[in-house]
Amino acid sequence: MAFRRSLSPSLLIGLLSLVSTVSLIFVASLATTTAATSVRLSFIRKPSKPLPLFREAPVFHNGDECTNDIVHVAMTLDSNYLRGTMAAVLSILQHSFCPENVYFHFLWSHCDEEIYTTIKTTFPYLRFKIYKFDSKKVCGKISKSIRHALDQPLNYARVYLADMLPKNVNRVIYLDSDIVMVDDIRKLWRVNLEGKVLAAPEYCKANFKRYFTNGFWMDRNLSKTFRGRNPCYFNTGVMVVDVHKWREGGYSYKVEEWMAVQKQKRIYHLGSLPPFLLVFAGNIKGIDHRWNQHGLGGDNIQGKCRSLHPGPISLLHWSGKGKPWLRLDSRKPCTVDHLWAPYDLYRSSKNRLEE
Repeated sequence: MAFRRSLSPSLLIGLLSLVSTVSLIFVASLATTTAATSVRLSFIRKPSKPLPLFREAPVFHNGDECTNDIVHVAMTLDSNYLRGTMAAVLSILQHSFCPENVYFHFLWSHCDEEIYTTIKTTFPYLRFKIYKFDSKKVCGKISKSIRHALDQPLNYARVYLADMLPKNVNRVIYLDSDIVMVDDIRKLWRVNLEGKVLAAPEYCKANFKRYFTNGFWMDRNLSKTFRGRNPCYFNTGVMVVDVHKWREGGYSYKVEEWMAVQKQKRIYHLGSLPPFLLVFAGNIKGIDHRWNQHGLGGDNIQGKCRSLHPGPISLLHWSGKGKPWLRLDSRKPCTVDHLWAPYDLYRSSKNRLEE
């Protein structure tokens, strides 16, 4: 009350006029901002969930006997698997005698500046290049599989790898994001392909027939696909590819042809693996099983825990539904997941509080 009595009528009118003016300016500004926002929203993709934060990786230097030979490694980049990718890159560099000679080629579906920045800040000295994979290449060719993750367009980027890499790259190691390398990658790089298009560990004791439907095996024309070949299962998450021979042979188109058959007749249940088997099984360079200790993620439905296979190990692969970072976070890890944990650069909220 004391405050109101101290105001003269003329001053009160002036204040009311000022408030009205400010209100008009605020409303006009709000209307302009809203209009501008409504225009911009039509061009902005719905924001994705925040990317995980990572600690900066140690710097790794070449040994004294390193030459200038470059080892080319290709991997995909996806926000859901980024934690796995970071661990894979760290493991490769940590166990390489010539880490500065490893060059990474990353493929992504959506250009994401935040992912690029994350790689640069986590690995400041990493040699890498990122390529945009056009999802439209496969969107009409993908058939529904037994697991949603296998249906993602980026899962098919490996089919077009040779078409995307620079012409001076004649050989590349393709790796999935759920691997850990525990050996020098140069040993894998120097595998003698013996004239084959690709090299990978073969598993000839696996039931090869189960990768295709009964309809495939009952069709006379389709079942003769493997005639004259001794087809064995191999996992496409670890491959050494002769890029030059792939281009020359038009193998991207050959894989696509089988994807077209799948759309018409449903001849397999998995994602990008079966068309690779149809084109290459029985005609690849088989290499030691130590380079793909696969299946550590369990099967594609339940992802139950599995133990290591007997024998030496150079590469661990969590293929299957279960991923080590998810099981560790849920505090329900499998025993093998503890082999992945030392390469995890993820900064959890607990880590940040401790810092």
